[in-house]
Amino acid sequence: MTSPTTIVIGYVPSPVGEAALEAGLAEAATRGDDVVVLNSPRRRSTVDAELIDTADADALVARAAALGVSARVDHADHGDDLVEAFRTVVEATSARLVVIGLRRRSPVGKLVTGSDAQRLLLDLDVPILAVKPGA
Repeated sequence: MTSPTTIVIGYVPSPVGEAALEAGLAEAATRGDDVVVLNSPRRRSTVDAELIDTADADALVARAAALGVSARVDHADHGDDLVEAFRTVVEATSARLVVIGLRRRSPVGKLVTGSDAQRLLLDLDVPILAVKPGA
């Protein structure tokens, strides 16, 4: 019997994060993978609307367990570089897949600002499943 592989799921408490979580947990349940849910605060940020508390983290782990998936939540500080936070977790866990959610952006928004999702797609050396929330 082979040991389970790992999927890293980028999560923020939003429809985008929920889409990533659902897709990642479904994939993990199908293939018998473990999951690391990366919910990373900004550098030195003690108040961050995207950071979940212990009760919410426990609820995510329980959702995974209900599907037969072993999961943990990682709150690694991503500082100025979210890609590096993902890279660190991917390397530490030898993850086979990263799951991220995508939000809709205007053409001007795409031109003016870079996208963390785009940087993840280009810079990580692991397959990435990018999902959008349902309508």
